[in-house]
Amino acid sequence: MEWLKSGITPLRDLIAFLNKKAQTNNIHKKQLIKELRNNLNVFSNGFLNNSSYDTIIDLLSNDAFQDAVKNNFTFKKLNPGKIEMHHIHDERNKKYIGWNAEKLADKIDEKIIELRNIKRLNSGSIKEVKNNITLMMSNLYFRMKLLADFIMSG
Repeated sequence: MEWLKSGITPLRDLIAFLNKKAQTNNIHKKQLIKELRNNLNVFSNGFLNNSSYDTIIDLLSNDAFQDAVKNNFTFKKLNPGKIEMHHIHDERNKKYIGWNAEKLADKIDEKIIELRNIKRLNSGSIKEVKNNITLMMSNLYFRMKLLADFIMSG
């Protein structure tokens, strides 16, 4: 998880921000922000403790997202705008310019499900899969970080 090394300091600031932002009366918004915060913490602590991708995948959650979708949550409540160039802190996220919070959250949910399914398809471990798990995990992390940055800008 060397790709995470450069983003660990700004991540602490984002997690602190998400802690404050989760203090809201809107239950779905609160759950989504807490889930995002918790998932970023999983990456951070996984990096610090040199945890395996198998363990990290097991600890990632997407329940709040799926619950919000079931209950027709308006993702504009996270940030009503669209991702613009000034929201991008990592070059690799430029492809998300023009996306909204719902589309980005949906991509995060999709990747978590895909990683879990790959793990299940391979006897509960990603150790010998043909997929590029390192790339998939880094993409997931940078999407989560972008969503947190986007929420913070709103």
